[in-house]
Amino acid sequence: MRLRHPVWLLFLGMGASALAVEKPYQAGKIIGAQEKVNTRVLYYLVNTPVTEDDPYYQVSVQVGNTIYRGIHTPRHGDSLPESWKPNTDVEVRIEGRRFYLRRPSGEEMDFAVAKRTTAKSAP
Repeated sequence: MRLRHPVWLLFLGMGASALAVEKPYQAGKIIGAQEKVNTRVLYYLVNTPVTEDDPYYQVSVQVGNTIYRGIHTPRHGDSLPESWKPNTDVEVRIEGRRFYLRRPSGEEMDFAVAKRTTAKSAP
């Protein structure tokens, strides 16, 4: 009798994870995409700072009436697709404090949401 209880919980946990579904993609539009640099001090050599530049990408995307500004830190020579220019349509998946843009190749690029604002309506 004692052995059946943990087995039942195991199947219940597996069933709950099977029901977890990814959020669907939404239509979005790129407002702006920039490559930026954070400069950090590594150490000082006789009162002269020795610095290193850390590149990152900042992309603004409009989904409905909301504009999301996100930051992506590249890994392994990661770069923005050339086709991501202002007014380009993209597929966006939003999950909490992150959003994911689908690249033209089908892969996702994740961004941490830095700012969320309401889009101003045209007069």
